[in-house]
Amino acid sequence: MKNKIEKRCPWAGDDSLYIRYHDEEWGRPVSDDRTLFEFLILEGAQAGLSWLTVLRKRDGYRKAFMDFDYKKVAAMTEADEERLRAFDGIVRNRLKIHSAVVNARCFGEVVREYGSFYNYIMTFLPEGKRIVNDVSTIEDLPATSLVSDAMSRDMRCRGFKFCGSTICYSFLQATGFIDDHLNDCDCKGGI
Repeated sequence: MKNKIEKRCPWAGDDSLYIRYHDEEWGRPVSDDRTLFEFLILEGAQAGLSWLTVLRKRDGYRKAFMDFDYKKVAAMTEADEERLRAFDGIVRNRLKIHSAVVNARCFGEVVREYGSFYNYIMTFLPEGKRIVNDVSTIEDLPATSLVSDAMSRDMRCRGFKFCGSTICYSFLQATGFIDDHLNDCDCKGGI
């Protein structure tokens, strides 16, 4: 990737937090379980909200969910969940908080089965390769795909919550399994 980004996807707007997220994170391949779990939690929290809202609460999520250590989150109790409903640093929706704990447990089961969550995600990608889409305009960005549909179905069967196809697609974009930077964006394919 170029050192200085002059052309970026228009969704990044002019908010410095969003621009930094676009330039430094979105679409960059992620393979470590802690970061993948982080994005799973954040994408679930984003359902029905703007991504910028969740980004602004990211530090709160980091504190609330033990630096995204899925093993520690999996051990959380109902009392922990109630405590988090009073924590101002996150979206305090009861179902979203509970889903983070449930998803941590499911995440651990997937890691035990596949060796890592990354390995699990790779099973959904054609030929086990990252997808780079041809995206000319922001209107060309899909909200779902056959890959996110399959991933969502499998995750729901495993007991994951807040893992519909749109959330799965956003997760795949954010963690670089799918590159949906616009074709003229300086970040396109430059990972």
